[in-house]
Amino acid sequence: MSEMITADLVDLDLSAENKEAAARALAERMVAKGRVTDLDGFLADVAAREAQMPTGLDGGIGIPHCRSEHVTEPTLAFGRSAAGIDFGAADGPADLIFLIAAPAGADDAHLTILSSLARQLMNAEFTDALRAVSDAETAAALVRGDVTPAEAVAGAAAEGASAGDASATGATDTATAPAAASAGAAAGSTTTGTTAAPEAEAPEERPFRIVAVTSCPTGIAHTYMAAESLENAGREAGVEVTVETQGSAGFTRLDPAVIAAADGVVFAHDVPVREKDRFAGKPTVDVGVKAGINRPAELISEVRAKAERGEKTAPAGATGTPVDRAGDSTEGYGTKLRKWLMSGVSYMVPFVAAGGLLIAVGFAIGGWTVNKAPSVMDHFVWTQSDSWGALLFQIGGMAFNFLVPVLAGYIAYGMADRPGLVPGFVGGAISLSINAGFLGGLAAGLIAGGVVLAIQRVRIPAAMRGIMPVVVIPLISSAVVGFLMFVVIGKPIAAAQKGMTDWLNGLTGTNAVLLGALLGLMMCFDLGGPVNKVAYTFATAGIAVASPSDSAMKIMAAVMAAGMVPPLAMALATTVRGKLFTPAERENGKAAWVLGASFISEGAIPFAAADPLRVIPSAMVGGAVTGSLSMMFDATLRAPHGGIFVVPLIGNPFFYLIAIAAGVCVSTALVVVLKGMRKPAQGTPAAASAESAAGKKGSKQPVAA
Repeated sequence: MSEMITADLVDLDLSAENKEAAARALAERMVAKGRVTDLDGFLADVAAREAQMPTGLDGGIGIPHCRSEHVTEPTLAFGRSAAGIDFGAADGPADLIFLIAAPAGADDAHLTILSSLARQLMNAEFTDALRAVSDAETAAALVRGDVTPAEAVAGAAAEGASAGDASATGATDTATAPAAASAGAAAGSTTTGTTAAPEAEAPEERPFRIVAVTSCPTGIAHTYMAAESLENAGREAGVEVTVETQGSAGFTRLDPAVIAAADGVVFAHDVPVREKDRFAGKPTVDVGVKAGINRPAELISEVRAKAERGEKTAPAGATGTPVDRAGDSTEGYGTKLRKWLMSGVSYMVPFVAAGGLLIAVGFAIGGWTVNKAPSVMDHFVWTQSDSWGALLFQIGGMAFNFLVPVLAGYIAYGMADRPGLVPGFVGGAISLSINAGFLGGLAAGLIAGGVVLAIQRVRIPAAMRGIMPVVVIPLISSAVVGFLMFVVIGKPIAAAQKGMTDWLNGLTGTNAVLLGALLGLMMCFDLGGPVNKVAYTFATAGIAVASPSDSAMKIMAAVMAAGMVPPLAMALATTVRGKLFTPAERENGKAAWVLGASFISEGAIPFAAADPLRVIPSAMVGGAVTGSLSMMFDATLRAPHGGIFVVPLIGNPFFYLIAIAAGVCVSTALVVVLKGMRKPAQGTPAAASAESAAGKKGSKQPVAA
């Protein structure tokens, strides 16, 4: 780490009042050293990483970090705050702040060096020494590894003695002694573990063995800190812990023999564990990466308790489903149900986009009678546009045929992992064949997942476990789901689907406008979340047929128009009243132009997360205006996605764009008014101006946020 941190990148008197200001102060040092080329752009990347998960750790540590195209080389800056800065840790503010900047294409060697810092932060002697050092050069040398914690503490004490502290020598001895004692204790612990090995050779006395996997979204810090924390806790508990770190620098797979000999497994991760099936059949604890850092001893105790009770995962990875991996074990059924449904929707959306756009382009090229064209297998003329339109239309139609099966299959996948795919797809295909449509797909997916989970709870002989995931579970679950869909619930759901379709086709006048307003509110409520996805799925289900009704295409148009409003409104607001927004928000506003134009509502999430009480209501009002106007203007849309890029495929495109512009203007005006009514937040240009003005008047009171 010799080139990553120097004394110029150390601030032992960091006076920032919040994490944004702390990141800016440290980043400015990186800019001065030429390590960062665009301060605001880099800080926007840091803020985006912070929005994924707070970077505060127990023990008074904050590690804001990111990979950014604005970083020229891997760099580390360190700040020490006397007052403490809140980075979201459960035990309170952080006084040791490390800003880690990695280039977007950082090589494995640099990332490995950064990971070594993450491991050092789990060493109490290291952090105590950082709190004790009195000069930036020593702090940088300590972080680089040029001096040991004991040497750094001794140097700080010696410096105090040279300043006239008569008791400094004793303090140095006192400060050094615990470090030496700890080092000796650590060495003794290692020696003890080595000498105890012969006793552990006896099967009945060998230590409990755990294999663990740690990973985090960035793969730079939390991944390795969790690994170090688990290993330390294992040593204290007399447990052998072997960790596989799946970080940005890649990962080295654990030896299969080590996994086979393990008595339990700990997954501490915020991204899916790669090749998870290697660990199947063992007692498993599955948590987020921060749990691995903050409470490793509890996790070790939990996995030991599961082993004592004989709890094991199913051979095919039936437990630890995608929903379980993304959530908390204490989540209620309602939360899990929402995630199961969103799992299906998220996998279905690409089929909707591909199929819908192909169909829309097919209509644009071949005309509105292209749906009556014969199969291109029987008739295709290379020089005729009608043939090309028919080709695109028929490819899109084939993609649409997968919508309901994919929806059902991946709802079941979210519940029961891969064993749920077969009965889910079978149930979805049956739903399509009996005209139960979207509602039938939802029911089929939930039933398939439930049936698989029920089968997996049945105790079976060990000899049969190998054929369960490939023969028994697909056979029984598909038969049960097929019976229920064909004989029991299929017809009632098909009748309900037909009734809803008829109702939509009958909507005119005021009712249609009100429906447009409601859909607009839903699209802008959580910006890509479950409510947004319900409205979007409702719209796409209506056009997922070869010949959708006018009402269905009007609903699709209203939904897409409303979904474009929030990011476009935030982009416009940062342009016309930039002083109301932080530099990071203004940077996000530039990207929001493109995201909004592309119908990506999530482009407004950074603004909503920072100020939800002003941004979300403003976006909802504008979305409702756009949705209602789109319905009033009878705008239609055959494509399920695309934003302004599919405007030529929209019915009444001029008025459609007017509807979007009206909603954007309304949302922009509201958010500007609401933000203008509050006192400026710390760190914004307005706040800085206010503080400057207050200083000129002699006031020493900071501007309230």
